[in-house]
Amino acid sequence: MQRRPEPELMDTALQATAYARADFRHSNDLFMRLLEQHWPERGPARRDGCKAIDLGCGPADIVLRFLRAWPKAECTAVDGAAAMLAEAQRLLDAAEDVHSRARLVQASIPDPSLGQQCFDLMLSNSLLHHLHQPEVLWNSLGQLGRPGAFVLVMDLMRPPEPSWVEALIQTYAANEPEVLRADFRQSLRAAFEPAEVQAQLRDAGLADALEVRVVSDRHLAVWGQLPNRCDRNVAA
Repeated sequence: MQRRPEPELMDTALQATAYARADFRHSNDLFMRLLEQHWPERGPARRDGCKAIDLGCGPADIVLRFLRAWPKAECTAVDGAAAMLAEAQRLLDAAEDVHSRARLVQASIPDPSLGQQCFDLMLSNSLLHHLHQPEVLWNSLGQLGRPGAFVLVMDLMRPPEPSWVEALIQTYAANEPEVLRADFRQSLRAAFEPAEVQAQLRDAGLADALEVRVVSDRHLAVWGQLPNRCDRNVAA
């Protein structure tokens, strides 16, 4: 099935509210399990007191989960949509145990104001398929992450044919509002296949550092550590 790009931002209040209220418990649980399993406990990608960034944080459920799992960590949560950040702010304001360790930033990558090689951990869940130029995500990793920083990116995976799209919607979004079902349909059609992501990593000089795996019937994930030396081909 040919890829059909969708708008880069979910920037209406209706979309943001529907997304924030949707039940993404299983996919977010999967993201956190992958982080626990693959993030090294020692070394350059340190866990204790790490500085993390979540690119495309949406309503910040991953941010909340991450900060509760690692109580010495800090997280910069980035999204380009003001409506999504408003939902994130409401969630974090209600979480007194973590809100002081989270910083919300409205920005779209690449953005030099986010810093240069200052993060130990880089997270992204469901951002890649929104990008019209996916290389900006992979290039931003080298700009934002310290040498040896750990990366975990999870995203939807494009089905091979349209009938699979409708089957996935029926399985996972049958009871969701129409606006969310429509967004899910667009997102599945806009997502990348594993081979396409692998090609993106080769172009960014990260194929030896990061691996691509299929992790569910609708998700792929990329994880690994950035090289300790800046000897990869990363666009300025």
